[in-house]
Order: sequence, then C-alpha cells, then structure tokens
Amino acid sequence: MELGSILQFLEDKTILVTGATGYLAKIFVEKILRVQPKVKKFYLLLRAADAKSAAERLRDEVIGKELFRVLREKHGASLHSFISEKVTPVAGDISYEDLGVKDSSLKDEMWREVDIVLNFAATTNFDERYDVALGINTLGALHVLNFATKCVNVKMLVHVSTAYVCGEDAGLIPEQPYHMGMAKKGDSKIDINFEKKMVQEKINELKLEGVPEKEITSAMKDLGIERARLFGWPNTYVFTKAMGEMFLMDRKDDLPLLIIRPTMIASTYKEPFPGWIEGVRTIDSIIAGYGKGRVTCFISGQQSTLDVVPADMVVSAIIVAMVARAKQHPGDHLSNGFFVEKSFQCLTIFMILVFAISVSIHGLIRRGSRSKLAKELF
Repeated sequence: MELGSILQFLEDKTILVTGATGYLAKIFVEKILRVQPKVKKFYLLLRAADAKSAAERLRDEVIGKELFRVLREKHGASLHSFISEKVTPVAGDISYEDLGVKDSSLKDEMWREVDIVLNFAATTNFDERYDVALGINTLGALHVLNFATKCVNVKMLVHVSTAYVCGEDAGLIPEQPYHMGMAKKGDSKIDINFEKKMVQEKINELKLEGVPEKEITSAMKDLGIERARLFGWPNTYVFTKAMGEMFLMDRKDDLPLLIIRPTMIASTYKEPFPGWIEGVRTIDSIIAGYGKGRVTCFISGQQSTLDVVPADMVVSAIIVAMVARAKQHPGDHLSNGFFVEKSFQCLTIFMILVFAISVSIHGLIRRGSRSKLAKELF
C-alpha cells in the first residue's frame, strides 16, 4: 500500500481513542501525530474524575513519556501549542454507557466530529476479577460500539482484541469472527446477560455475608477462571475478550468494523526509535528474570515458534488495515490476523544482546547480580 494513500486517509480525520494511557494506544497516537500532522483532532479517553485530572494524566502518562522524544525534537517550543490544537483529553470510562463522559457539550461535540473510533481499552490480567474483566473487556466493547453508532460521521470502529481469543486451538487457525453465544467446548451457549447477572448476584451474596473485600476479590478471580474453562478458554482475559467480540459482531449493524488480533506485543522495532517499552510485558518477564540472575534455566525447543510482534509493527498494521477496510465494499471480509514468528534460539541471542547493551551502556544490572553468561561476556 502506498504511503501517500495512508497519509491522505488520515488527513483531516477526527479520531477517538479509548484506553489512551495504554502502551499500544500511546504508540498509535504518537505515530499519527508524527507522520501526519494534518490529522484534524484526537479525542483521548482517559479514566479520570474530571477534565483537570484527565489533562494531568495526558501530560504525565502520555505526552510526557520518552516515547514522544522525537516529536518534541521536531516541534521544539511549539509542541505545547501543537498538542493543544490536536489533542483533547476526555474524562471517562468504557465500563459505563456513553463511555462515562459527563460533559454533555463535549459529548455532543464528539458525536458531531468523530470519524474513526479505536478501542484500545482493556484489562490484560489473565486472572482478573471476573466482574472487572466483564465490565471492561466485554461490556466495555459494547459501550464503545454504542457510542460509535451515535457519531453521525463515523466511518469505522477499530477494536483491538488478541490473537489468543482462539484459546488453546492447535494447528492453522483461520481468522474468523465470534458470533453471539459461541463456546469453544460443550453444547451450552454463552449467555452474556446471564454471566453479568450471575456475577452481580455473587457479589451481593458475599457482601451480605460480610465477606472481606480481599476474599471477594479472590472469589471473583476464581469465578472468572471457572467460567472461562467451562466454555473452553484458558483464562478470564481471553474469555472476556472473546465475548466482547461477540457483542460487536451481534450489534454492529451497518457500522464498518475492524477487529485486530495481535499476538504477544514487545518493544518497538524502529519507530519512533528502537527498544521503547513500558513496564514488564508478556515475554519480558523471562528476559528480566534472566538479566537479574533469577532465571538460570528455561527449558524449550530451540526451533519452537514464539508469537511475538514489535509494538510499532502492530500500530503500522492497524493503520494499514484501517485504510484497507475503508476501501472495502460493505459486507466484505478483511482478514486481519498477523504475527511475527521467532524461535527460542533467536530469543536466546536477543536476550544476550539486550543485557550486553544494558550492562555496558545503562548499567541496569548491578555488579555481582548478573547471570553467569553475562559475567562471561563482560
């Protein structure tokens, strides 16, 4: 796809992004502001009590991050005015109808102006409380869809899901949508309204019994895993994300919908610069454990496949998929699964290089705490 057609597609677009403080969402926003400064506006939904708190989160948790270094260097002293013109922070929460936006004039403005809605918001904890995961990953997806349908100029809803909604399926797995009620095992159909009612009844029951909040949390986590496994998913995260997809497929009507299913997302490969990451994510826990000398052995097959993809590649794929979806005729299907295959042998080499750089440049590993291999290298 030609770069020119992508930039043309993004020009003068107004984009609503949920989960704006999340890792992938920030990379998406930064990329578009950097490569297409003629984008009209971003509305960034942030969980906050009010507009002031939302603005503070935007400053501290998005624009203030090292990720925006290239953009700061490009705009210099004019960055603040550029961001003020292009980015509007919105206090809200996808767990609520109308995304929890209380400012009615701002909400009306968004319904008039928004062209594209991107839902990045999610809780990715595998063993999240069932009520929390259901509220964000499942009902949250529905709330975003309902909000998008009220936007009079909306051209597309982009929903970021996960490749692991496939559960523990093996072999070649085709990219197919989940329709309402589809379970991965057993004859029973999933009734999302029943799941929601059951969760609330369980919480009410525990509270009436005077159960401490810590024990309620534990019970909700156990319930999520139990319901996920009952229907054929390994954990609460992928189960609730699959149910979110079901809602979207069932309620989208004529709204163009694009579902993106990335695999394990790692640091940036190239843009805006190599190696940017936030926190310890997916495969990073193994690398970090190795670097601290806590993981001295990890059993694997050297040629086993790792479904790992750099974050900037995911963002680029999302943007290209948006343009491709916009060019489709109504009713066409766009397969949007993508992954980067790496072997464990490649991971081993990668880990050595990561910590070679860390020790020699940043001193991230304290003397005396490095693994045997790191000591041999230095």
